Amino acid sequence: MSKALSITAAALLAGLSFTALNSAQAATITIGTDVDAGTLDPRLARDTTAYRVADLIYSGLVHLTPSLESKPDLAESWENPNPTTWVFKLRPNLKFSDGSPLTSADVVFTFSTILNKDFNAPQRALYTPISAVEAIDAQTVKFTLSAPYAPLLSYLDIGIVPKALVEGGTDIALKPVGAGPMKFTSWTRGSAIELAPNPGYWGEKSKADKVVVKIIGDGSARAQAFEAGDLDVIQSPLAPQDIKRLQADKRFGAVVQPGLGVTYINFNTKDPLLSSPKMRQAFSMLIDQKTIVNDIFQGVDAVASSIILPSSWAYSKDIKQPSFDIDGAKKLFKEEGWADTNGDGILDKGGKPLTIVLSTHSEDSNRVQTIEFMQANFQAAGVEAKTQISDWPSFSTNYVQKSQHQIALLGWLNIVDPDRLLFAQLTTGGSTNWGGYSNPAVDDLLKQGRSATSQPDRAAAYQKAATILASDLPYYIVSYQGYQLFYSKKLPFQVQATSRGNMRGLIGLKD
Repeated sequence: MSKALSITAAALLAGLSFTALNSAQAATITIGTDVDAGTLDPRLARDTTAYRVADLIYSGLVHLTPSLESKPDLAESWENPNPTTWVFKLRPNLKFSDGSPLTSADVVFTFSTILNKDFNAPQRALYTPISAVEAIDAQTVKFTLSAPYAPLLSYLDIGIVPKALVEGGTDIALKPVGAGPMKFTSWTRGSAIELAPNPGYWGEKSKADKVVVKIIGDGSARAQAFEAGDLDVIQSPLAPQDIKRLQADKRFGAVVQPGLGVTYINFNTKDPLLSSPKMRQAFSMLIDQKTIVNDIFQGVDAVASSIILPSSWAYSKDIKQPSFDIDGAKKLFKEEGWADTNGDGILDKGGKPLTIVLSTHSEDSNRVQTIEFMQANFQAAGVEAKTQISDWPSFSTNYVQKSQHQIALLGWLNIVDPDRLLFAQLTTGGSTNWGGYSNPAVDDLLKQGRSATSQPDRAAAYQKAATILASDLPYYIVSYQGYQLFYSKKLPFQVQATSRGNMRGLIGLKD
């Protein structure tokens, strides 16, 4: 637990102020999280814990502020002499946490491996417009693009890895070495990841002398551990009843605000039952968003209308996906040949009942309740709905990412640009297109969205794509996620929160 002093916090979605407290006391900060990291190699991160911990261990060329502006990190400056050329100047005398120098060669190595198809980086699609990365000298890196690429700076916060160590055989997935504010000390799988300040970090020093990221899969157990003083900080996801209770407890500081994520249904469009947009529309019309958001999530999230976040410059209130309409769903099922021919209340066709499997992961009780509620509505409409609930590693890695699902409930976070949610996930053959969706018109529009040089042109492309997606429905966006942070007022330094949920602000750093 943390040593006691007072803390104040101010949190605004657009940006957060920071004033360090004068305290000579060091502190251990223990942060509770829901799932263990799958890897601590930032190039291979797939889960929230991996992203958040990697953001402490590693540094990127840039760092994103709470208002999503790119500020210098390892790169002290950059220039964009033409639409397809970016030149970054590294800070002098940069070092990794093991004391080895960080140079342009490490930057080239990091992005070259990400772009290598055989490396299977999950976010590779974010970087494919990069046609070449060159070291001009030890402190200068040149990126050449195949076409103008508007979101580039938003994605250059990915951690730079040490070329010499990786090529020498060090497995940074298990023993990471980066140039971030913290350095890795230990990892007990399924239990805790421990970090210490990186004395060679170029920037502001951590206010914590030790960070422990403790994995507690059950949300209520995690909230109870926080209340008992075993944790200093907890973040989303949290059950609504825990959020309300913690907000009322004067021992804790709280930040509850809109986030940069969605909770959504991923339809496996390769599944014969779900290959027709009309069938996906019908199933979507059986999803009672208002009850899910207001009763299950208790207003923590907001009812979604399309695939673009309301906070985005590309959002349009005129784009609407289907809403809850059981009679409308039954009509679409009938048009697709499904009818209750046996009088047993179950729709069938060709002697086979309309059967579907709804799946999610066990660590998020809200999602489990949502799936169970959806099951009841589906069955009331004549669909023989079954549920499959499994732990996050099994659900994500062995099920959804292998396209073994039919209808899966999950989420995307860190949507700093519309491209982040759309391109890799919904272009033909995209690296995270687990539902196998393919539409050449959408492919073209999403390519336009990332290559257009003006924001209005980008917005127009994304709105056209979102209009098609609201009908095709490879994704059905259930809710726009809220973000919650609770922290002990006994911490001897000030914390801050962002809608991205990253951890630098939790160790007293200006984010």
